[in-house]
Amino acid sequence: MASIRKYGDKWRAEVYRNGQRASKVLRTKRAAQDWASRQEFLFGEVSDSRPTMTLGAAARKYELEVLPSRAANWNTQGSELASLRLVTGDELAEKDVASITPADLSAWRDRRLKTVSPASAQRYMNTLSSILTSCEKDWGLIDANPMRKVRRPAATPPRKRRPTTDEIERLAVAGSDVQMAMGRAHVAFMFAIETGMRANEIAGLTVSSVNADQRVAHLPRTKNGETRDVPLSREAIRLLNLLPPADPLFGFADGRALSNNWYLLKAKAAVEGLNFHDSRHEAVTRLSRKLDVLALARMIGHKNIRELMTYYNETAEELAVRLD
Repeated sequence: MASIRKYGDKWRAEVYRNGQRASKVLRTKRAAQDWASRQEFLFGEVSDSRPTMTLGAAARKYELEVLPSRAANWNTQGSELASLRLVTGDELAEKDVASITPADLSAWRDRRLKTVSPASAQRYMNTLSSILTSCEKDWGLIDANPMRKVRRPAATPPRKRRPTTDEIERLAVAGSDVQMAMGRAHVAFMFAIETGMRANEIAGLTVSSVNADQRVAHLPRTKNGETRDVPLSREAIRLLNLLPPADPLFGFADGRALSNNWYLLKAKAAVEGLNFHDSRHEAVTRLSRKLDVLALARMIGHKNIRELMTYYNETAEELAVRLD
């Protein structure tokens, strides 16, 4: 497949055939067309036993063979599955992987940006890029991932939402009964503020994973697929003691069940615009007053210390009080 495009005052010819790629810049469009035709002929002369596969088929293969090993939790898996559905449902899915160009991917990106935010488009592009990387490195369908040449949407400003005192009080009233799932969702949210743990990590806590005497919670598998030991404050231990006997401790099958009950609790408390994950912003901001940067990064589970700044949202007014 040949592509002829204007390139400044010249013409760029690109040829993709049988998994082979070549490009050249020439002075005239006619010269570019002639070169492309010649290159296609040469590619056709070369014996190439490389298998072919449509992008849709590659996406399904990725879902069955690669995704299970990548998904450390239901949230990661759910996000990638949603991205895969967008890939298989798009016209691009019908193209052979070896014939997909950066221009095709740019057009796919622009179609996504008409209906989703730049941040969501970034996630979808990440999944599509992972599929193409598997096509390159694992299945030998292409020589290079064309997504590397595609411009990414501008990043949106990081979220800075933290719960207010009034919202915490209303959530406490709405979730006062810990025998109910909404009550346990409230305890989980307050526990997340104390520990910085994610919803799926909290839902996975069992009797054997928490050592109350040493005040440590062991997480056998976190978002990045690694283990982590989380120190627990006295308030975190008090919150755990509020829960009725159960295993898992919070009585939720997984993070999805916890999040569903969190949304019910939030609606009952008439709290708007607050996500469960915003507890992580509150946790990092509060813990930054007690722990140094290295200790905080270890507790939260960030290998890159700069990532802490995404969640550190202390206001200038709060900092002013600390200066007194």
